[in-house]
Amino acid sequence: MTASYETPVVLDRREGPYGEVALRRHGELLQIIANGCFLMDTSDGRSERLLVDAALAALDGRARPHVLIGGLGVGFSLAHAAADPRWGRITVVERESAIIGWHRHGPLAEVTAAALADPRTEIVEADLLAYVNETSTTFDALCLDIDNGPDWTVTEGNDGLYTPPGLASCARVLTPGGVLAVWSARPSPEFEGTLWNVGFQQVRTEEIPVARGVPDVVHLAVRPG
Repeated sequence: MTASYETPVVLDRREGPYGEVALRRHGELLQIIANGCFLMDTSDGRSERLLVDAALAALDGRARPHVLIGGLGVGFSLAHAAADPRWGRITVVERESAIIGWHRHGPLAEVTAAALADPRTEIVEADLLAYVNETSTTFDALCLDIDNGPDWTVTEGNDGLYTPPGLASCARVLTPGGVLAVWSARPSPEFEGTLWNVGFQQVRTEEIPVARGVPDVVHLAVRPG
């Protein structure tokens, strides 16, 4: 019996160190579900593309910048970065081995196969906050798409990334003049204030139009030179 396109079909479900993650197909869309909460799907990608493009534009012509993408998700950010020859190295930090596997060997390869084959691309399996606390690598841009943004985290522990210590760690791994770009499901004036308070400059918010409701946004901030 063939499943109806109106009924989501679970393609894979795994228990990981942070709970359950599942990959579903709903019609033509692939969806990632974390602990029963919808995270993202392959319906659009405008937000992810703006996240990457806004960071590159804020770098103001820096040659061959190294970008860290926080969260692999359905892969739109990685695919978009890899399609742009202006980026130098592209490092993606993803803590769920299941999501990495769905891209390397599963259905999400339809989004990222070319990007994963790009010699500029490196995938790191790690918790993002732990990674920026510990790595000795520096980056020209951090593009973070974790959960649903600073005010609405889905996975326990991710809220630490948006605290003053977490943002200080982000600043530590940025080169002088480097850009922090953070996707959010809604604007967060409080988060903007935190960015200013930890020493970032040129803090601003770009809205992403949506069909209805509160717009998605990208928060942008620059580490002082």
